[in-house]
Formats: sequence, C-alpha cells, structure tokens
Amino acid sequence: MANPLIELFRDEYLLAVHKPAGLLVHRSPIDKHETEFALQYARELNGGKHVYPVHRLDRPTSGVLVFARDRETARNLGKAMMAGDVHKTYLAMVRGWPSASGEIDHPLREEPEDRRLKGQDQPIREARTRYRTLATTEIPVEIETYPRSRYALVELCPETGRKHQLRRHMKHINHPIIGDANHGRGRHNRYFAQRFGKGRLMLAATRMAFVHPVTGENITVSADPEDSFGQVLSIFPCLDCF
Repeated sequence: MANPLIELFRDEYLLAVHKPAGLLVHRSPIDKHETEFALQYARELNGGKHVYPVHRLDRPTSGVLVFARDRETARNLGKAMMAGDVHKTYLAMVRGWPSASGEIDHPLREEPEDRRLKGQDQPIREARTRYRTLATTEIPVEIETYPRSRYALVELCPETGRKHQLRRHMKHINHPIIGDANHGRGRHNRYFAQRFGKGRLMLAATRMAFVHPVTGENITVSADPEDSFGQVLSIFPCLDCF
C-alpha cells in the first residue's frame, strides 16, 4: 500500500505530515485489530528510523501532524505544547450559525484512553477554545424541524489540549461538528453521508505554529483540507471565501 502521509516539513529534528481521516496515530487499546498507523508510515518516511509523536489527532480528524526525529526534541516540543506555546488552527463545519467570534471557556472531564475505564471518576480540567465564523450557508432541506438547514465554516484555535476538546466544546455551544458520531447530531450526519456517498468528521488541522525547539526559528506548518472535506464544503456558495 502506498504511504498515505504527505510530507509537509522536514529537517534534522522534525518531520511534519498531513494525516488523512480514518488513520490512527498509534496503536490503541480499543482498536487492537488495526494494523496501520501514522507512526509506522512516518517511520517509513524517516528511512525506517524511529520517530516520536509530539501530539495526537483523533482518528477521524485529518491534517497537520508533527513528529520529532529524536527523543530530546520530542520532549522539548512537548513541553512547549504543555506551556501553550504551540498554536494550532483547525477548520470545522458545524450545524447552525455561531456568532462571528468568541471564546468557549468550559472545563471538561478527562476521557480515558481506554473506553473501558469510562464512567470511573475522572478529573475535570480547564479547557478553552477560540473560534471565528468564516462563512455561513443555508440549504433548502428539512433535516430536523425547519424547512431549511443552516451550516457554518468555523476556524477553531484550542488554547488547551483536552481530549476531543473541539468536538465537545462545539457541542456545548449547540453547534456540533458535522460527522461527529459521538458529540454531533445523527440526522445531519446521515444527510451528508448520503449526499456525498461517505460520512466523515468535518474537522481538519490546517496549521501549526511554534518556535523550533532546537534552532529557535519560527516554524509554521500548513495543509489544505483533504478532498473529502472540500467536497462537503461545496454546499457553500463561494469556496474562494476560505
């Protein structure tokens, strides 16, 4: 199988790629049957040498994913992420029309990696997300109780890094992300899956900016959303707006 990762940036210390939706970053205790991971494909791009993931993307989320090529670089970039010095930008398509911009400051209970532990008492952590509405549209389709249905394309910038933070925060303000099976609205998800022949989470990591942990340079890694994301955005009248 061809390597599904697209290389975006490489130097002696870092390797940044575009991860497609549907690919796990690494082995998970709840997906033991899976045999393909972004980690193994990144290692392939790295000439078979080990790489170190410094953050994660959920399986259904596509976009920018950064690996370190040595343990010390991974440790230092990880510290920068914990300190809030790494800036991430996502695009998402949501139900309804959010306000022009805002900040969601809503603490979240930690979700354990192993779903078998869900339901056990977990700590609640602060969580903040800034958002900006880029475009809105309305289609003449009755999906819930209205004869027309509204959607928006939003830019999301998490200021903390909680598990499923963006998905949970957009649900919290009643603008769930399209295609989100756990936190979204089933009728809307099914409509877009049927209309475009395949469902997907409409969330893409499009930009990551940080100070290089070794050279001190300002690094920005960007990636356009993959084709399956762009196809759904065809419901917006002017793609050039984005």
